[in-house]
Amino acid sequence: MLALLGLIMVVTFTYLIMSKRLSPIVALTVVPIVFALIGGFAPELGKMMLDGLKMVAPSAALLLFAILFFGLMIDAGLFDPLIRKILKRVNGDPVKIAIGTALLSLLVALDGDGTTTYMITCAAMLPLYKRIGMNPMILATVSMLSLSIMSGMSPWGGPATRAIAALGLDATEYFIPMLPTVIGGAAWVVFTAFLLGRAERRRIGNIALESGGGNCYIKEILGDSPHKRPRLAYVNLVLVIAVMTALVLGLMHAAILFMIGFVAALMINYPQLELQKERILAHSGNAMTVVLLVFAAGIFAGIFSGTKMVDALAQTLVDWIPEAWSHWFPLVVALTSMPLTFVLSNDAYYFGVVPILANAAAAYGIDPVEIARASVLGQPVHLMSPLVASTLLLVGMVDRDIGDFQKATVKWAVLTSLVITALALLTGALSFFV
Repeated sequence: MLALLGLIMVVTFTYLIMSKRLSPIVALTVVPIVFALIGGFAPELGKMMLDGLKMVAPSAALLLFAILFFGLMIDAGLFDPLIRKILKRVNGDPVKIAIGTALLSLLVALDGDGTTTYMITCAAMLPLYKRIGMNPMILATVSMLSLSIMSGMSPWGGPATRAIAALGLDATEYFIPMLPTVIGGAAWVVFTAFLLGRAERRRIGNIALESGGGNCYIKEILGDSPHKRPRLAYVNLVLVIAVMTALVLGLMHAAILFMIGFVAALMINYPQLELQKERILAHSGNAMTVVLLVFAAGIFAGIFSGTKMVDALAQTLVDWIPEAWSHWFPLVVALTSMPLTFVLSNDAYYFGVVPILANAAAAYGIDPVEIARASVLGQPVHLMSPLVASTLLLVGMVDRDIGDFQKATVKWAVLTSLVITALALLTGALSFFV
């Protein structure tokens, strides 16, 4: 009964936001409350919602300060040299722009952080997309797919780290057989960018942009804002490297690091109080929208987890897998990771569902490390979910609705998951038969 209620809740929620019957914030809050009341959980509802808010509070704080931190770095012109080089290379060719987006986002995503990937990629490429009239959904799609490969499958990225920890595995044993899949996945993302860029070239043509003189498109895109601080470029670069290094080393929680980085950037670049207020207000709208969505997602996750609907769905899935499929269990896990990670947070899936799947696989003589590898192959679909904080940031940066984003990306996300699953099978990271 609980599994059916949870399934209906997820389907209802997805339909409402994709059909634009409700805004994401309203749907994330109202739908789980209604279904919790239907299920008879009214007495525990307040506690479950509060637990959900507590669960996402660190993510909300991280996004708030990361948006403000990178917003200040963009204002100060730190990324202008990088943007200038990219713009010179790609000019107005949609194919080159799309491929450039893929290469940049794949590189930045190596640090494993979605917020950083989206902020830097959008800062570098979005002005050019707007300048020539390219669909910004291409930027969003390519960036998301890049993150799903470089962060989703690497042992320092969130999903794999959780799977390795939950199953008590060795990171090297997990990752070495996955390397060909990661490399092949990155090549697939570049190829996807080529296809999207070629389709866009047919739509808008190959636009030749003037690269010199007073009408130089690069100057027009970068602008000449009084907020730029070119003399402080090296100081800002050192600050960003310091924050990112501390983040990779895990010296402090990411939210604390970005808060300290934001305060330092504010004092260094804009010491006057009026300028500080102005810069904070300039980025507060985008930051507040994302933070509100994250808290609404916390309500959804808190109720979904607190009512045990998620546990019931996971157990039902395990029970439904025919014994005849036991030899293909890693493939089953890879395919089911797509819908499961879409409706669940990474914590809920990797700490709640994956151990159940690993125990079931052990009965068939399957090594838990294969289940860990299989569990990350649905990450392209997971990153479409409105429960992913960085996805909400990406949608806000390209100024699109989450429903529109999902419609534009669902085909490519599912296809990418299938491609990397096939690569994992072909390269031996997953077994056909045990």
